[in-house]
Amino acid sequence: MGKDIHLKSCLETGRIEAGCDEAGRGPLAGPVFAAAVILPGDFSHPLLNDSKQMNLKSRELLRGIIEKEAVAWAVEAVSPAEIDTINILGASIAGMQRAVMRLDPRPDFLLIDGNRFKPFGPFTTKDYKTIVKGDATFASIAAASVLAKTHRDAFMKELAREFPQYGWERNFGYPTKEHIEAIRRFGLTPWHRRSFHPKELEPTLF
Repeated sequence: MGKDIHLKSCLETGRIEAGCDEAGRGPLAGPVFAAAVILPGDFSHPLLNDSKQMNLKSRELLRGIIEKEAVAWAVEAVSPAEIDTINILGASIAGMQRAVMRLDPRPDFLLIDGNRFKPFGPFTTKDYKTIVKGDATFASIAAASVLAKTHRDAFMKELAREFPQYGWERNFGYPTKEHIEAIRRFGLTPWHRRSFHPKELEPTLF
């Protein structure tokens, strides 16, 4: 299997880089999940891509491969209550930071999907780089996107067993017509985010 040519293995050789990404910024329910991944320098897989461009089967296959072959990986969930307190951007950043701090070895440099991040712990603004569409640029960020997405999907499927009326095993908490209609009919659960919602539900439920 040749390396997927459009994914870069690193930004700078000779240091330990971790890719970071999140999944679940847009849903009405459930945590946001964030992941940090350090890949071996020679890691390659032809299916690895931005997780949003991969089908379910490919994501699940890659999850197992990444978790087995990564130098280190970590996934963190940030609850709806914390999202409502610090907003979804803050929660996404906090989740990535917590995932990074669980990595062993500790990375020298962070590659962050998106355009916003904050210094924390030992990491200053010189120790990370934000990359728009980074999950389609760097293999480590793509790997983090796969782990964040698959771990979140699995979590939402488990929640769906407790709250079957919302269809979370299909919509994963996103504002689909089915989900919005279920909120109208059954109201909110403790797993619903209160801080943002579609206009279709204003002003009665939030």
